[in-house]
Amino acid sequence: MTVPNPRDTADRNEFSDVELLAFLDEQLGAELSATIEAAIRDNETLRARLTQLRGQNLAGLHTIGAIWRQERLSCPDRETLRKFLLGELDREGAEYIRFHLSEIDCRVCNANHDDLNQAMINEQESATRRRRMFQTSAGHLR
Repeated sequence: MTVPNPRDTADRNEFSDVELLAFLDEQLGAELSATIEAAIRDNETLRARLTQLRGQNLAGLHTIGAIWRQERLSCPDRETLRKFLLGELDREGAEYIRFHLSEIDCRVCNANHDDLNQAMINEQESATRRRRMFQTSAGHLR
């Protein structure tokens, strides 16, 4: 079950400071980033607000939430993501990872997930190749 995107019905120009800061830090999913980008092109007020937020951010005026997002305190580490891919997490841990990857749509964690998944696929393919080579050359070793 997916949660409906509030952007489907809301005015494109009404974005929270959290969303705009996440946009500036490239931490949003592709769809919401594209929506904000289009709104910025069309709305001078939104561009000014984004500039003000960037200035506050650069000046060191951080909120607890901003620090939480910048330090990625709710992001799982790569080992936890690896265990998720291998099905080694308990139900609650696996549900949180699924939520973090799909609903939060964390770009960093999705990139790590994809990287680990590809590494596991490559490792399996390599093991298969080694096994085939061994099987075809086993008769020649006598």
